[in-house]
Amino acid sequence: MARRILITGASIAGNTAAWWLGRSGFDVTVVERAEAFRDGGQNVDIRGVGREALRRMGLERAALAGGTGEEGTAWVDRQGRPVAHFPAGGSQGDGPTAEMEILRGDLARLLYDAARDAARFRFGETVARIEQTREAATVAFASGRTEDFDAVIVAEGVGSATRELVFPGENAPRPMDLTIAYLTIPRVPSDDRLWRWYNAPGGRSVQLRPDPHGTTRAMLALHGPLPGGQDWEAARQKAFLRERFADAGWETPRVLAALEGTDDFYFDVLRQVRMPRWSNGRVVLTGDAAWCVTPLAGIGATLAVTGATVLAGELSRGGDVLGSLAAYERAMRPMVGEAAGVPKIAPRIMHPKSRLGIHLLHGALRLASQPRLRGLSARFFTKRGPEPDLSRYDGLAEA
Repeated sequence: MARRILITGASIAGNTAAWWLGRSGFDVTVVERAEAFRDGGQNVDIRGVGREALRRMGLERAALAGGTGEEGTAWVDRQGRPVAHFPAGGSQGDGPTAEMEILRGDLARLLYDAARDAARFRFGETVARIEQTREAATVAFASGRTEDFDAVIVAEGVGSATRELVFPGENAPRPMDLTIAYLTIPRVPSDDRLWRWYNAPGGRSVQLRPDPHGTTRAMLALHGPLPGGQDWEAARQKAFLRERFADAGWETPRVLAALEGTDDFYFDVLRQVRMPRWSNGRVVLTGDAAWCVTPLAGIGATLAVTGATVLAGELSRGGDVLGSLAAYERAMRPMVGEAAGVPKIAPRIMHPKSRLGIHLLHGALRLASQPRLRGLSARFFTKRGPEPDLSRYDGLAEA
């Protein structure tokens, strides 16, 4: 059985894997590029089998208690009046707002706090090189140290540098023709507990969401290709947003005004990670580094928690490393494949170019929000495929 495990990336997937493996008796080291643990980030939700994983870890109640308090989703007109409303779903997360809505940083912090007594965390560290033999993966770090591991788990995210070291040129990203900027802005008295979504002509949307920290999370989304935009300097990204959203209306001036002072800004040109394989010898990918399905699928965090749980479970079952990594991929491919099947027309439908298109979208949403149709419409907001059976790992390491 593999005993020494390196995990690169201390966010949702990496910390989940660290928790399970550490409690299964592995010697776990987690390295993270950032100099300290990274709080912040926007809403994620956990649904279905992801909640089962958290329940098995003893963290489900804490995740619910630390949620954003979002009570549902409302599409609004230029005056902020709701035109369609979807209340928060139940434990299975029907609709755009799930029962378990939590900020990325809050969930990652919960997992980190639970995992750090079972794993070593080294911040400000990155992988420079990995060489493999039949017996081990030898990792050279940027700090100069070199160590041997039985397996290396790469959980770094969509732009993973370690993935490119080990799987050079294998990612064939699928652009989704949607750019989203995320930032945290001051809360005002008129902000309620709904995810408010406003469409403006030109394929634009402005979205505001509640959080539990006395601020509001904002998103500016724009439909259309923007190759390389994620690599621009932040100043150029912000200038682009000011220009493209200057006349959008509703709460847009407030969001644009907050661009200057925010310390929690992220600009993402949505692209799916498409990898033909998730392992190369003793090195394996998980989370967004393996399959980033983008926020359009609605279950990215669920996949991160589930994938890390399955990977740790297969390694904990014993046997050779390569066989365990192959079993992990067989278990996760169906669920990931379904989630990655979001049609590229979906962001276009949700971001009409004309006022007539917005009117038609609102009419369709108003109809879909009727109680008798919500079960059917929920399938549009989340892509859930066959879920792996976590009972396969019963007794390996549960809270």
